[in-house]
Amino acid sequence: MSATIPNANGDTMGSPAIDYPPSIIALVSAAWTTHANKVVLRYPDADDEWIDVTGAQAQAHVNAVAKGLIATGVSAGDRVAIYSRTRYEWTVLDFAIMSAGAIPVPIYDTSSTPQVDWITSDAEVSVVIAETQEHAARAASVAADAESPITRVLVIDDGALDDLALAGASVTDDELAARIATVGHDSLATIMYTSGTTGRPKGVRLTHFSYVRHIAGIHDEMRPVLFGEGASTVLFLTLAHSLARLVQIALVASGMCIGYCSDPSKLVPAMQSFHPSLVLAVPRVFEKVYNSAEQKAAAGGKVRVFRWAAKQAIDYSKALDTEEGPGFGLRMRHKAADALVLSKIRDVLGGRAGWAISGSAPLGDRLGHFYRGLGLTVLEGYGLTETNAASHVNRPELAKIGTVGPPLPGIEVRIADDGEILLRGEQLFEGYHHNADATAEVVVDGWFHTGDIGAQDDDGYLTITGRKKELIVTAGGKNVAPAELEDRIRAYALVSQCVVVGDARPFIAALITIDADALPGWLQSKGIDPMTPAEAAKDDRVLARIQKAVDRANTAVSRAESIRAFRVLDGDLTIDNGMLTPSLKVKRARVLDTYGDVIEELYAAKRAD
Repeated sequence: MSATIPNANGDTMGSPAIDYPPSIIALVSAAWTTHANKVVLRYPDADDEWIDVTGAQAQAHVNAVAKGLIATGVSAGDRVAIYSRTRYEWTVLDFAIMSAGAIPVPIYDTSSTPQVDWITSDAEVSVVIAETQEHAARAASVAADAESPITRVLVIDDGALDDLALAGASVTDDELAARIATVGHDSLATIMYTSGTTGRPKGVRLTHFSYVRHIAGIHDEMRPVLFGEGASTVLFLTLAHSLARLVQIALVASGMCIGYCSDPSKLVPAMQSFHPSLVLAVPRVFEKVYNSAEQKAAAGGKVRVFRWAAKQAIDYSKALDTEEGPGFGLRMRHKAADALVLSKIRDVLGGRAGWAISGSAPLGDRLGHFYRGLGLTVLEGYGLTETNAASHVNRPELAKIGTVGPPLPGIEVRIADDGEILLRGEQLFEGYHHNADATAEVVVDGWFHTGDIGAQDDDGYLTITGRKKELIVTAGGKNVAPAELEDRIRAYALVSQCVVVGDARPFIAALITIDADALPGWLQSKGIDPMTPAEAAKDDRVLARIQKAVDRANTAVSRAESIRAFRVLDGDLTIDNGMLTPSLKVKRARVLDTYGDVIEELYAAKRAD
């Protein structure tokens, strides 16, 4: 099929026509044929040693599993769920299901039985391929309901892929090719379920053309990152999330080598043995790396050296954005900081990483400058599941810290009168599965209403200022976007989460949680005896330090927007207690409802002062 590429403004006049591959499978197969003898995928064995997979081997494995799906009754158009952590088998299954003409439906590995029930019912999933027996048990309990569409549950850890490959031995190459031929640009590639911050997850329908069109633009704009000599990354973000899913396909199609890490506790050693050139993460990961380094320095009595080095990195990065650049003195201080501290943090990330991509939430200026100052340029991006994960990303040739970059090719942007970001383009979703009303609410006259508020500069670089639904209007009529305050407070090593409140209230306040992982090192560095997070939430010394973090955050906003009171909660916000989505976004409405009494007490106590 020949299609015309619109530019960033949507103008197709005079643009060249491009023959896009007919499907994701064609895109991936072309890459693996080109890189037949190159290692394109790596996964750890039981001893955490890397096992190498070449392009030819990956293609053969996908074909064998696809034939097994066909042999065991999966028909073209069937929905097959992948209920697993990120791992090599996830990628094989994703492409094998598509090769069989079926539609993969990702399910977060942290999803509960009711969530599995909703997704499999809404998407009409016939087969669930689960990672572990625990996952399988949840899926089986759903399948036991007579109204469930699930007919089979397979288990990766029990050898499901080997069993499928064995079963597919009777299926010919021609039969597989015939199945692949049923898939074209307009075919449904996947149903991705939103993380559900504001209610029941919605199924986002994305076509094969949405992906192949999007990846063509990504490859054009990100060539230094994706096609550099020895380009590689460790993939640890959950593939059930739209960002990781898009990146997986884009990286496979580029020929970049991907290593898989399923266990977050093994991420650092995986990075150090893999030596990736690209780090793909969400802001919380970058915060954790920074905070862990600071706490390690504090435990060794070198926290002042660390903070001095961090300041040099930030100052150096900021100076790069000036016409004169870093002066001689700053260059010398930066060089010393690199020898003392910064190089050690690079080593934690494997020592080779020069690029990083961050999405899902705002990174913040401080961390953006810090990482660029240590030699890792973070290309912050933006998008939603409905925009096929990414609508914007900073470019290698010009990364403006504090922005999410310009739109990717084919994406048009409009800022509404109330500041809401509106998008349209060929990459966007075709609608919500079984939910025409919800689709009509967000797609008006061809424009997708993101619900986010932002502004563009003269270069088209977008800055996100908050969520429209999360905008707080105080009793005095002041509009406050909570994200900036929350990001600044969460940057403090002792803080895990921060939720700013104050809608229809006389002033702004905050709910804060303690980072249980950082607490022991922080206490040790301050000469304080060990305590639990619940005990720390009531300790005057801890509260005094958090007050300082709040005070620092308040310097970035006006008096009317500043936090006048806060409460430290006894426990953290987690996926397990339903306060975070699987992609680690705060379920704000759930938090406000659960801690309603705490919020009332907080305001009552302030009034009584």
